[in-house]
Amino acid sequence: MREVKEAGGARAGREGGRRAEAAPLHGIAALQRAAGNAAVTRWIQRAAEPPEAGREREYAMAPTAHAEWSDFCSMMREAGVADDVVDDAWQLVLGGLAEQGQVNAEAAQIQDVQERRGHAMSNTWFSDLVKLVGNHLEIDTPTLALWSGGEAVSRYAAVRGHTPLEETRFGRVLDRLVITPDWDLKLPMWRVVSQAFVSRATVPVHVFMRAYEPESVLLLQEVPQLRAIRTMNPNVTLHWHPLYTQPDGTLREVNSDLELVDDAAYTSRDHCVAALYQYLLRVHDRGNAHGEHAYRAMSAMLGANGNPQD
Repeated sequence: MREVKEAGGARAGREGGRRAEAAPLHGIAALQRAAGNAAVTRWIQRAAEPPEAGREREYAMAPTAHAEWSDFCSMMREAGVADDVVDDAWQLVLGGLAEQGQVNAEAAQIQDVQERRGHAMSNTWFSDLVKLVGNHLEIDTPTLALWSGGEAVSRYAAVRGHTPLEETRFGRVLDRLVITPDWDLKLPMWRVVSQAFVSRATVPVHVFMRAYEPESVLLLQEVPQLRAIRTMNPNVTLHWHPLYTQPDGTLREVNSDLELVDDAAYTSRDHCVAALYQYLLRVHDRGNAHGEHAYRAMSAMLGANGNPQD
């Protein structure tokens, strides 16, 4: 990776086999190639500022000092990503995390939920990141998957032959690293990456959810984006799957007869949500801790509409 001063051995081993005339750029020149003049300006400004709480700013200035740098390199190489892209992507990730705190503070002053979320996603480091790695968000299955309700839902979709973001080449890398323990900094990055992932949809999309949460990324961002894409590409059809978590933790789908089956796809979000609501109201066992979150979310939604369930 690169620092303001030449990074030395971070790439030396990888570059050894390249021709002398193709020697890599370092320092500010390399950052300029990755993210442009504005990023260079921000980098220089950060270098002159006193340290702030947290390590994100320090790592942005010394990227190879991060404990997960070598893991990031290894996983990106295994994914078939070129070394220069690996270096640039890592700098953009760390630079974005260092700047996200300020972006979040600005977003917190905005009242409208959508506008607030949009501003939190306006971090240019992350938009540059998805431009750089966009080709590594492609799917290798006939269908794409979106989900809401926890990582188990993502795994469920993948096992059934669909590709969620976490199973793309770049998504898999991000999903397996911590990078920062501060989720408020990471979440906007994931939303920007998700937006880029959805923008590449050209095939049927299967949507999996085990609770109806209107303010989720799925319903506020991804599905509206898909509906816009559908107006230009009718091949992007939506198939909705309501999920219920059984007492042993396994997921199954709810059909229109309120039975748990292996596949219950609906062509309409409303029909999917109706089946999920009815199952949670009529069949859910309050002693099943695995299904309780979905029941609580549904109860809160009904209660807000004047129909409390508890």
